[in-house]
Parts: sequence; C-alpha cells; structure tokens
Amino acid sequence: MAAIPSNVPVAHAAAPGDDENLFTFWPRHNAAIYKALADKYTHIETPASGDGAASGDGSMGEPEVVTPDDKRRAEWREEHSATTDPLESSMILNLGPQHPATHGALRVVVQLDGETIERCLLDVGYLHRGIEKLAEVKTYQEFMPYTDRMDYMSPYSNNVAWCLAVEKLCGIEAPERAQWLRTIGCELARISSHLLWAGTMVMDAGALSVFLWTFKYREEIYSLFDEIAGARFTVSHSRIGGLAFDFSDTALAMIRAFCDDFERNLADWRKLLDRNRIWIDRNMGVGVVSYEDAIAEGYTGPSLRASGVEYDVRLFEPYLVYDKLDFDIPMRTEGDSLARYFVRVEEMQQSINIIRQCLDRLPSGPVRVDNAKAAYPSKDEVYYSMEGMIHDFMMTDTGVAPPKGAECYHAVESPKGELGFFLASDGTGSPWRVKMNTPSYSNLQGLESMMEGAMVGDTVVLIGSIDPVIGDSDK
Repeated sequence: MAAIPSNVPVAHAAAPGDDENLFTFWPRHNAAIYKALADKYTHIETPASGDGAASGDGSMGEPEVVTPDDKRRAEWREEHSATTDPLESSMILNLGPQHPATHGALRVVVQLDGETIERCLLDVGYLHRGIEKLAEVKTYQEFMPYTDRMDYMSPYSNNVAWCLAVEKLCGIEAPERAQWLRTIGCELARISSHLLWAGTMVMDAGALSVFLWTFKYREEIYSLFDEIAGARFTVSHSRIGGLAFDFSDTALAMIRAFCDDFERNLADWRKLLDRNRIWIDRNMGVGVVSYEDAIAEGYTGPSLRASGVEYDVRLFEPYLVYDKLDFDIPMRTEGDSLARYFVRVEEMQQSINIIRQCLDRLPSGPVRVDNAKAAYPSKDEVYYSMEGMIHDFMMTDTGVAPPKGAECYHAVESPKGELGFFLASDGTGSPWRVKMNTPSYSNLQGLESMMEGAMVGDTVVLIGSIDPVIGDSDK
C-alpha cells in the first residue's frame, strides 16, 4: 500500500475534556479517508508466474525476469514517490462538507499536482439519517412525508414515486384524474429543481444575475404548491391511492399563467447564455463523459442523456399518463458540462409542453380511490360518520398491508434521474425491507473519475454540472 503523503493535513485532535476518547470518530474517519486516497489505484501485485503458479487460462506462464536495475528502480519509487515532494507541487485539498459549492454536505478530497487533480475521493453520509432503516419502522403512509426530505428540490416527485411503488405492491390503482394531476405536480417539480440548478450553476461559474432570475420563478412555483398542497416546500400532497385533495380552480389558473410567463423568460435566459462566450468557455469540453463511460459509471437523468444515452423512465417504462402525452426527450452527445446545461434547459421547455397538455385534457372525477382499506377516507366522512372516523384511525395506525412475501421495484424519472424504491412486505402495515435507488447517489459515483485529470479551477463547475443533492444520496 502507498504511504500517506507527508503534506496531508493532520486530523483534528479529540475534543478536550475529562474523557478524550469521547469524540474519536472524526480523527479516525479523517485518517481513513486520507489513507483511502493514498491507496487509490494501488494494486496488489500477484506473484510472478515464474514461481510455478498457473496463469488464468490454465497454462503455466512464462517466468518473469527481474533485473537488479528493476529492483533498484522499484525501491526508489517506493521510497520517494509518495513520501517526498521536493518541489512541493503536490497537496491535499478539502472541499466541504459544509461549502455552498458542494451543494450540500458533500466532502470532496482531492490530491493536486499543481493545478491538476491527480486523485479524488468523495465522502458522503454526513446527514446520518439512515432513511432506509427509518422507513422500515414506519407505516407506508407515515413514511411518505419523509420522502420530501430526500431530494428536497423536488419533493412532489419523491411523494409520487413512493406512492406509486406502494400502490404497485398493494395492487391499488389511483383514479385517472389523480394521475393527470400527479403528472402536473411532477413536471412543476422538474422545473423547480432545474431552476435551482441553473441559478447555482451559473453562480458557481462566476455570474449572479441568472441566479436571481431563476429564484424568482422558483418562488412562484412554491406559491403554486402553497395553493395546491397548503405547503410551499415539503408538500406531502400525494397519498397512497390518490391525492390529499383536488387542485383548486385558482391553482389551475395560476399554473396556466405561470406557463405563459415562464416560457417567455426561459427564451430570454437562453439568449443570454446559449451563445455567451464566458459561459461556453467555462463549460465546453469540461468534464467530458463518453457514451460508454456514462453507462459504466451508472449516470442517470440529464447527466446520462447529455452523453448520448437515450434513456428516460417516462419513455421506456411509462407511468402516470406519460404514455398519453406528446413530448420529446432532449439529447446531446458531447457529454461535457455544456451538454448537461442544454439538456436541462430544454427539459424545462418540454415540461411546460407536458403541463399544458395535462391542463387541456384534465378529466373530471375523484382524486382518491373509494376504498376504505386502501386509502384515507374524505374529511367529510371522518367528521360526519363513525365508520369514516374508524377507517381514518385504522389507516393512521396500520394503513395498507400488502401480502406477505410480496416485493416490487418501481421507478420514476425524477429531475435528477431514475428514482426507484424496492419494497418487500412481511404482511404488516410497515415494509420489511426498503432500498432506494436515488439519482444523486448514482451520479456521484462518476464524479471521481470525471474530476481526476481536470483542473482544480473547474471543480465547482464539475460538481454543479451533475446537480447532486446530498439528501438524495445519504442512505
């Protein structure tokens, strides 16, 4: 194993006090991170085939010849490569875990050779929520508000993804109007998430005006959610079997007005950025991910489609009413940060098209399944009938109980990519096992290889270009 370079920062000492071993996690964790960085790309060499060992194809390999010069060179490399740096051009740089440019509690440890990133290691998990295990001690409906806190930039998509997975597990089908309204909410969440990404991405690149413009329209979407769900940020509007309540006429009118106004402004922003020399120079050719690498690294969402991989859950495994709508999947083949920008801004335009189609074709009818064993009763039933109150208590206390041994996986195309839930039932009102396939976690897998070989000045652009939210990657 390679030794830890001498210029690695010393880990903080334990907190002072009567018991110095009380807070010892951080020094041990920090030392482990630096050791993992130093050991990265260090391979264990197998004995030469000349010792009589059989090679992988079953034949006896050729004996390896090691000259005295080879031994001297190997000893010199082992002695000098990792422990000495006469020109002091190598250093370890920590970004995060609490830095605005890391888009949340993300820690990025990089080893630099001058301005070039030699090695990169991501350290996630600072939220310490254990959300997968938390889901296993809640009822299916109780856990739904927790999904708001995963990708908190698009809580509506998370709510719908969870409810669709539970409905698939239980064999529940929400009414048609609820499916159209859920589609509108998911596309509003997509625009909201991309607006925050666009504003912060441009700010990371050194500009501020676009950040202010995008946040203005993001605030308008929050006002829409306030009218729709009674909450601006953590909406919790979806329910197993449908929705908490219908969209009001005011909300539908506000959504139409928003679409018209936002579409005009989106075109203006594109006039500013699409051919902006500074913006293009900061992004073109930066963080290039090839078609093959995008698949191998597990990218998803706009980051995947910017590398030419035509995969979108809405198209290949349609859910809600996406198979009844006419829309395009924006694609690019360059695979760089600029391509990821173009995909996201074009997706916002497609979301407007989808919302307009939903508004024009919105059917009438209930928004929650009429089955007291599968969904909450209406408030009228709760307030004015004993049976309604009993069912409300039963849904809160136990909720839906899928058959024992049932399991399913259901995914949606969230703003950042494929968001899926695997659920396994033991026949009770709480899931036996929950596993989450979250897009930020998938995209962060490829960030290390994207950053290695890049310039340190491009670090924040590279992080911003894959749009991670750490609440979405913390398990």
